[in-house]
Amino acid sequence: MNATFEIKQRPPGELPPPEDGEKVGIMRLRARQRLCARGLSCIADEAVLIVSELVTNAIVHSGGRQVTVTVSLRDGSLRIEVHDGVPSRHGHPGSPRDADEHGRGLVLVQLLAEEGRGAWGVANGGTSTWCELSLAAHR
Repeated sequence: MNATFEIKQRPPGELPPPEDGEKVGIMRLRARQRLCARGLSCIADEAVLIVSELVTNAIVHSGGRQVTVTVSLRDGSLRIEVHDGVPSRHGHPGSPRDADEHGRGLVLVQLLAEEGRGAWGVANGGTSTWCELSLAAHR
C-alpha cells in the first residue's frame, strides 16, 4: 500500500481541521483491508494502531502539506513508513505523565515494535517515521 494525501498547512499549535483528522481513519481502513486481503489479519490490529499513531503525528506535528503512508512486506517483516517531508528532531518517545491526555503515540509504537520482534525509528533527516514488525512473531 502506498497512499499520499494533502493536509492543510497551519501554524504551530493550531489544531488540524476535521477533514485532516478524517484521513487517519481512511488510512487505518486501507491498511486493514490490504493486510487482510493478503492473509495477514494476524498482524492487522497492531499495524492499524501503528498507522494511526504515525499518521496522527504527521498531521498534528509536522506542519507539512502532504503525507505519504507506505505499508510493505520485506524480508519477513511488515514495514510501515509515514513520510511528511518536514525534518523533525523527535526521534525518541517522551515520558508522558499519568494526567497527560496526549504524548503516548510513539511510546505505543515502540512497545508494539518490541513485542513484535521489530524496530522503529526516524529516517530521511526526520522526514519519515517507520516501524517494522516480524511476521514470524505474529503467526
